[in-house]
Amino acid sequence: MKEVRPTSGNARKSDGRLAAKKAPEKRKTGSRKAKDPNKPKRPPSAFFVFMDQFRKEFKEKNPENKLVSVVGKAGGNKWKSMSDAEKAPYVAKAGKLKDEYLKKIRFYDGSDVEKKNAAEDESSDKSKSEVSEEGAESDGEEEDD
Repeated sequence: MKEVRPTSGNARKSDGRLAAKKAPEKRKTGSRKAKDPNKPKRPPSAFFVFMDQFRKEFKEKNPENKLVSVVGKAGGNKWKSMSDAEKAPYVAKAGKLKDEYLKKIRFYDGSDVEKKNAAEDESSDKSKSEVSEEGAESDGEEEDD
């Protein structure tokens, strides 16, 4: 006779959990587009403009501090406690940086668009000339009749 072992309910559940887990899928490498090094970087937000200045001040006041997390937490707490009027200069500077970025990105995108438009114009000119030649041939045939 077979010996039957009593199993607890917990053992059965854990076996089911183990069976339900799947092996992690491998990611495909190289499927991302390569970043263009000429593309302008996005501008910092008002908070990051504030943090640039805050880090300098914090390091002057606390030269013994070497932890980045402490600086970040202190800056975040100060930013939260600031009023909109106190944040206004940082918001204005961030707005100027954003405007400059938008000009740069328009120029960056515009140069690519101009290249594409030039290529499209060439192909459309060829098709127009081919169409007009075909139309001229058919017009000539009709006049001879």
